[in-house]
Amino acid sequence: MDATSPVGALLLCRAAPDTARPVARLLRERMLLAPAGEGWSVLVPEGTPWQGGEPVADEAAEPVDRVVGGWATALAVGSTWPVLALWWDGDRAGYTLAAGFRRPVGYVWLADGTPAGEDEAMRTFAERLGLDPVLDVQALEALTRPDPETDARARLRGLLAVLTRIGLELPPGLEPGEPSVRLTAGADVWPEAERIAWTGWREAVKDELEVVENSRMGPWMRGPRARALAGAQLAAGLPIALWGAGRRNGGWVFAGALLMIHGALGLAYDRIRDEGPDRP
Repeated sequence: MDATSPVGALLLCRAAPDTARPVARLLRERMLLAPAGEGWSVLVPEGTPWQGGEPVADEAAEPVDRVVGGWATALAVGSTWPVLALWWDGDRAGYTLAAGFRRPVGYVWLADGTPAGEDEAMRTFAERLGLDPVLDVQALEALTRPDPETDARARLRGLLAVLTRIGLELPPGLEPGEPSVRLTAGADVWPEAERIAWTGWREAVKDELEVVENSRMGPWMRGPRARALAGAQLAAGLPIALWGAGRRNGGWVFAGALLMIHGALGLAYDRIRDEGPDRP
């Protein structure tokens, strides 16, 4: 890359598109979503809310690394899988890896490939993605050593090469260093690509519920466990409320009523979700 290189970014989710879709919509950003290998999906931003490379109307727009780093963190906090943001501009390139509520980790290279990050970041990167602690870490550490023949774009390609060992396979045309316009134009023709866009608060609530259902809390919201929990709440709530009423204890009455309400809502939610939105 050189000083005239355009700005671009990719978001790599360690999840299939069906899993990444509801969380991605909550970003309220226009993106293209596509599969990117076994257990991976890629999000290609359609907008360019950052400075550098191409002129923007808002002079106060944030740089690309900060924008996509924020997106990656938001996606990871709302899911159980890590998110890797790759970014580049005319001066630098790098990545940000977000996983849950843990502090994101990242690395930066100057345009000519000069390393400008902490070596420890690569080891943390490998650990959080479940990479081989010997072979893969050695390959990643090689990216942190000076090499006058390797620019920032080649560094990102080297990073992606390591990730192919855990299933990542980017669709054709997604090359680090390409401008956002070219990335989205290429992604738009993929048969499996789909647009992700904000569709309103009703859909947002639905998507949020889908995210929770696909998380570790899912079995307690829908299915046999959820029905068992709701039934137990109803069964426990009634005698507690009656016991409190007999002793004129408003606190116990309220506790029993709350348990029954939660149980009833749990059963209703499970039934509605089983019936589906298109069923009369």
